[in-house]
Amino acid sequence: MLAGRYLRAKRSQGGVALISLISFIGILLAVAVLIIVMSVMNGFRAELLGRILGFQGHVFVAGGVLDGPALDPAVQRILKVPGVTQATPVVQGQVLAMGPNQVTGAIVRGVSAKDVAATTLVSKNITHGSLKAYGQGEYGGDVILLGDRLAESLGVKAGDQLTLISPSGGATAFGGAPVQKSFTVGATFTVGMSQYDQAYIYMPLQQAQLFFGREGSVDEIEIKLANPDQAAALKPAIAKAAGPLALVTDWTQRDTSFWGALKVERNVMRLILMLLVAIAAMNIISGLVMLVKNKGRDIAILRTMGAGQGAILRIFFMAGASVGVLGTIAGLLIGVLFCLYIGPIQGFVEWATGQQVFASDVYYLSHIPAKVDWAEVGLITFWALAMSFVATLPPAWRASRLDPVEALRYE
Repeated sequence: MLAGRYLRAKRSQGGVALISLISFIGILLAVAVLIIVMSVMNGFRAELLGRILGFQGHVFVAGGVLDGPALDPAVQRILKVPGVTQATPVVQGQVLAMGPNQVTGAIVRGVSAKDVAATTLVSKNITHGSLKAYGQGEYGGDVILLGDRLAESLGVKAGDQLTLISPSGGATAFGGAPVQKSFTVGATFTVGMSQYDQAYIYMPLQQAQLFFGREGSVDEIEIKLANPDQAAALKPAIAKAAGPLALVTDWTQRDTSFWGALKVERNVMRLILMLLVAIAAMNIISGLVMLVKNKGRDIAILRTMGAGQGAILRIFFMAGASVGVLGTIAGLLIGVLFCLYIGPIQGFVEWATGQQVFASDVYYLSHIPAKVDWAEVGLITFWALAMSFVATLPPAWRASRLDPVEALRYE
């Protein structure tokens, strides 16, 4: 009761309501910003991880096992490894794509029709056309799939013809010779990442082997797992199934610098923002110090009436801690609600300003992702409360040690 009265008291009555309000707002904003920033970074990692691994695979097999009759038995053995959901032989090469609008470089992925259908990130995100004709005909036919951004830049759509030039086609007496061939665009797809949508072309596996001069062989076997985090643990079993000539790597090895940079950036950002919460909590000290100074006479009277040092400490601890608790709860609610409704908020800001606040060609994603990690929210809440309590203790302890005689000497 006394703690509440002291916080609500006006300045003329020796209160610090304005300073308490400023401290409350500071903690609220710091906690909300920390939750929002960490949730957005978690969302970025989850989106990038899901799309990159959904497009490329989790484990990769290369080596001599990819040539000739050893390929199909190796694929069947890999599929029997517990935890493996898909094993896709892939031929990959760079081409020059010639469309009505312009000429641009692209990357061709030679994949069978069955494996394209199993790659849901592509097959479930067809924007125009269909997969019906893909893989049909001699050597898989001449129907290809394009990323929608690539198709837009080339000026082609489903049903149009597109000329591809491979710099490393069939072998001649003088070495490799470029191969040029026209293909029919069967469909366009979008995976939600511009680096894939504007660069990749899917071609039937047999056609890609013929086009790049790799009959009977592939570049690698891409393996997808039920749990991508088990990639390192399953590598020995996959290597054993693939055979002694296989070279096995996983997604953590392929993009070590990229994923390492994301992890370091996330940890550093968390540290910086947690320091911001600690700084905001320090505002409680200034308000509580002034409150103790203004209420020196009240403290002395309470002590002479029989209140112990512990009672005085609890009064001022509760006064300061209540500001931190209320600010933390308010920041928690605002931060979580902002993350849950970040899509409509982004749409409203873009509508109100008429500007695109999140450029997909810069950030690789078409929207701001946010993933609330409740364990991390709990850590943030604990940290904010702990900093508030720590900031409250010194002034409260000073108030409990106040000598009643000294406080009333000049009254």
